[in-house]
Amino acid sequence: MEKDALLRLTTLSHPQRLSVFRLLMRRYPDEVPAGEIAAALSLKSSTTSVYLAALTDAGLIRQHRQGTSLLYRAAPGAAGALIDFLFIDCCRGRPELCPPLAKGAPEMTDTRYNVLFICTGNSARSIFAETILRDLDGSRFNAYSAGTLPASELNPLAVEMLISKGHDTSTLRSKHTSEFQSPEGPRMDFVFTVCNQAANEECPSWEGQPISGHWGLPDPVKASGSLAERRLAFQQTYGALRNRLKAFAALPINTLDAISLQAAIDDLGADHLEGTPA
Repeated sequence: MEKDALLRLTTLSHPQRLSVFRLLMRRYPDEVPAGEIAAALSLKSSTTSVYLAALTDAGLIRQHRQGTSLLYRAAPGAAGALIDFLFIDCCRGRPELCPPLAKGAPEMTDTRYNVLFICTGNSARSIFAETILRDLDGSRFNAYSAGTLPASELNPLAVEMLISKGHDTSTLRSKHTSEFQSPEGPRMDFVFTVCNQAANEECPSWEGQPISGHWGLPDPVKASGSLAERRLAFQQTYGALRNRLKAFAALPINTLDAISLQAAIDDLGADHLEGTPA
């Protein structure tokens, strides 16, 4: 174990290799093409390949070939083993010496949970998620949405879709993530990214260490073709989010510990549920 830990520490000691690993952790459980990683971090393709090879050799990420493309996915178990080595083994059964580990994640005992959905523009996907969860179970969840680069107004086809499903859109608006990172903002229990671009970005840490998840979906705003084809793209996105949110709302949140709950959230992200009319 010590040999593996030293190799992983050495690999992560390089700032840009660490950036690649952090990006893949934010995108977990996605498998991400090398080219997308290079573009997101403004790295040369050759440099990215060297970093990915080092992280793979250290067991921190996994490589998967799909056709002619190489896809990469974080290996959280390796990071967890490194943390165990540093804190549990070093502390020798005295966790009070290691405050970050001793504190752990907050217990999910609230009867009402604050959930934030983030995408880049906050004009369609995250707005869909906020509205769907609010109307699915507003007695248990306070649903919010925000964007890293919010649009000035909601996408009209997104609003049209929500109205057609019977949702009230009168209070919806585009918001910046900074609204929820101020001391006056609600303390989040869950934070989900619903677009890859937002997940690729380095964001400030959230107070209280909320459970996080990545549910990357194609941006229906970028759909082309006829009006019917564009409406279909919004329908598919709405359906995929509704399926995932129904599964999320059904989780026995108050009976799961933080590790089990995070695993359940990751499983939902790995299940690419098809959007269906709802």
